[in-house]
Amino acid sequence: MAEADVEVVRAQFAATNERDFARAMDIYAEDVVLVVAEEWGITAGRYEGKAAVGEWFGDWFRQFADDYRFEILEARDLGGGVVFLDAKHGGSGRASGVTIGSESGYLYRVVDGKITQVQLFARPADALEAASLPEWSGAETD
Repeated sequence: MAEADVEVVRAQFAATNERDFARAMDIYAEDVVLVVAEEWGITAGRYEGKAAVGEWFGDWFRQFADDYRFEILEARDLGGGVVFLDAKHGGSGRASGVTIGSESGYLYRVVDGKITQVQLFARPADALEAASLPEWSGAETD
């Protein structure tokens, strides 16, 4: 099952790179939660539900030309449906044409083949550190 969870996340990135956003969003659960770290800037915050998550990603991608892509550097099963991902991403600004790029860390929770939770981190090391927190490790929280 663990490898299947990694493949779910890889499939979401593949659909995104192909600009098949309907297919990418189909991989998310209806009640998905997206948490964007403060280091991401003004778009930081918590977004709940498929519509809100889709709008966040839509706003992000509308800023860039069609050359914006992700390259997965590492995808690792952390157990309990949690997947760590390290990816480079970048492309040209839609209005400016300026090329930008970065490397970020991601944590995904996959349940029954659907992404139910995703958290974006400015650095891969931050994602790995957060993976030990109760919300990701499966420990009970009050």
